[in-house]
Amino acid sequence: PTMEKLAFKFPRLCKILADGGYQGDLAMWTKQKFGWDLEVVLRPKENPRKFNVVPKRWIVERTFSWLENYRRLTIDYEFLTETAEAMVTVAFIQILLKRFF
Repeated sequence: PTMEKLAFKFPRLCKILADGGYQGDLAMWTKQKFGWDLEVVLRPKENPRKFNVVPKRWIVERTFSWLENYRRLTIDYEFLTETAEAMVTVAFIQILLKRFF
């Protein structure tokens, strides 16, 4: 249901970035069903304890760290998924307003 919502909400979507938890048949399934490329971004195998900047992955991690500053998003208060999505939208609006004004 989540991917079908994405297809409806973002008809021009063509690529999804994911972490290592989404390896396997999911990439082939998303390509067949929706025509999207699912790119799995993995951490380097050598020295996993050392901090390495992984291209594209830092964008997602930075975004989640921005959202951690909003208490309403850190704990699941919302009963409806639509309300939780609205709270994420409100948080990003606030982030953009702080950034540009």
